[in-house]
Amino acid sequence: MYEMRPAAAEDQEAIAAMVQARMAWMRERGVPDWPRTDDDVNTVAAQAADPNFPVWVLVGGGQVIGCTTVFTTTPEWGWTAEELARSAYFLATSFTHPAHRQNRPGRLMAWWALDRAAHEGVEWVRRGTFVERLMTYYRDVQGWELVHTPRRKDRTAYLMARRAEALPELMGLLKDSGTPAA
Repeated sequence: MYEMRPAAAEDQEAIAAMVQARMAWMRERGVPDWPRTDDDVNTVAAQAADPNFPVWVLVGGGQVIGCTTVFTTTPEWGWTAEELARSAYFLATSFTHPAHRQNRPGRLMAWWALDRAAHEGVEWVRRGTFVERLMTYYRDVQGWELVHTPRRKDRTAYLMARRAEALPELMGLLKDSGTPAA
C-alpha cells in the first residue's frame, strides 16, 4: 500500500534524489523542461521544509517515489474571475521516480488530490504545465480537461482542471496520512 503524507524537512534528500532521477529520465526522452540544473533540483527539495509550500510525498516501500505541491489557491494568471471564485486545489511541481512508472504514481497522486478535494468540499482540482507532451498525457491518459492556453514568460501554458470526485477504490491502494491541505 502507498502512503500520501505531508513532506517534512527530513524528506529533502529523498525528494532531491527522486527529482534528479526524473530529470535525467526526461532528458533521455527529449523532454528537457524544468528542473534543468542541480540548483533547480535543490529548490524543489527545499520546498519540503518551507511552510509556504504545502508539499506532499507519495511513499511506497518506505521510499519517496513522488511529490506534489497542493495549493488551496489558484494562480490568478490564465483563469477567469468566475473560475477563480470557485474552490479549487492547484497541483504544482509534481514529480515521480521513473523506476516506479509502471505503477503510475503520478496518476495515483492526481486521484488522491481529486478524492481529497471531494471529501473536503472543494469543487475543482487544477494543474498546469508548459510541456505540450505532458499536457497531452494529463488530458488523454489521466482525464484532465484542457481549459486555457495563455502565454506566460514567452511560452504557452497549458492550464487544466477536473471536477473533484470521491474515489472509494483508493482505499485499498493509498493511505492518506495528513492534515487538510494548507
